[in-house]
Amino acid sequence: MSKSPPSPPHQPLAERLRPHTLGEVIGQQHLLGEGMPLRIAFESGQPHSCILWGPPGTGKTTIARLMADAFGAQFISISAVLGGVKDIREAVELAEAARDGLQQQRTIVFVDEVHRFNKSQQDAFLPHVESGLFTFIGATTENPSFEVNSALLSRAAVYVLQALTEDDLKQIVLRARGIDAVPPLEDAALDRLIAYADGDARRLLNTLETLSVAARQQKQEQIRDEWLLKVLGERMRRYDKGGEQFYDTISALHKSVRGSDPDAALYWFVRMLDGGADPRYMARRFVRMAAEDIGLADPRALRLALDAAEVYERLGSPEGELALAETVIYLAMAPKSNAVYKAYKAAQAFVKKDGTRPVPMHLRNAPTKLMKELDYGKGYRYAHDEEDAFAAGEQYLPEGMAQPGFYQPVERGLEIKIAEKLRQLRALNEQSAQRR
Repeated sequence: MSKSPPSPPHQPLAERLRPHTLGEVIGQQHLLGEGMPLRIAFESGQPHSCILWGPPGTGKTTIARLMADAFGAQFISISAVLGGVKDIREAVELAEAARDGLQQQRTIVFVDEVHRFNKSQQDAFLPHVESGLFTFIGATTENPSFEVNSALLSRAAVYVLQALTEDDLKQIVLRARGIDAVPPLEDAALDRLIAYADGDARRLLNTLETLSVAARQQKQEQIRDEWLLKVLGERMRRYDKGGEQFYDTISALHKSVRGSDPDAALYWFVRMLDGGADPRYMARRFVRMAAEDIGLADPRALRLALDAAEVYERLGSPEGELALAETVIYLAMAPKSNAVYKAYKAAQAFVKKDGTRPVPMHLRNAPTKLMKELDYGKGYRYAHDEEDAFAAGEQYLPEGMAQPGFYQPVERGLEIKIAEKLRQLRALNEQSAQRR
């Protein structure tokens, strides 16, 4: 257990770049952006117990520390890997001393890897969370639904943190360059580092620090891709004996799935694992493949990919990798359709160049008397009251906008049925138009 230790004279790069304000946090804008849940919590002035769930290196500890700073609270950190009930008792004593002291200071108790605590250890927090002695913040890389006691879970909000994007990681590298902590990086070396970090800021910064020390010792003025591989060896080895890079191998895997070759897909998957790829990264790629290349031709593929990701989180390696292998074979054999992908891109392009068309009056909501008097919602036909729950001839697009035909289902898998249904509905619409 640690209680806000003083900064060491030579801090690791990750500590030197740790944000001191919300504005310095990179990523997690779905939680920390204006009007988002955690930003509102910070601005409320009232801390609340919560669990931060997300991959490593996404800012869980940083957010907890910032919360303590924002509320002027004593920050007590416990590692569930190394700690136990004794550490919890000490935290309670420190919280009581802070509460009863002259300043009557609040306390935030941060438990890293909270899923490592057993039931009795987690239960030890309950009375103190309920009494308000301290605010509990747990950090976990595992699904809290499985790993955190329901009693503790019911008393804490759960916030899901996301892996940092490539742009987020590049911003972090720029910050490191801004304080002259690392030498300039060749583009190829930067791309490799970003791929290796896989959304983990801590891994990125630790690797950068290793490279920077080596660069100073060897008088390297720039971190080049070839030198990077030489210095880090197996940690950054290429993903096959012929020397293809990481993104080439994942490209081969994705194209093998798209091409419906289960053996090739499994081969490239195993090659990725053998090369050191994080299975969590692979699971995220499978979710993308299911949405992008299979889509509504087989909607079960997306659910299977998500289930496999959850199974891996539950079982870990190597057992969890079998679920990922099952998924990659299923994805390869599933019927393929990129109709949803193409429809989404077409709609994006149309909206970007089109004007802001008003919502038709009959589609508007009318929660107030004034809105009803202004004819909001007037003439709307409730589909469930129509024959076959379809209001033939009803218009759902803005007035004057032609039917764009974004979505064009393919004649494969479930989309065969979807295409047939669309043809039937369009025929009913045409018949309704002819009767007018």
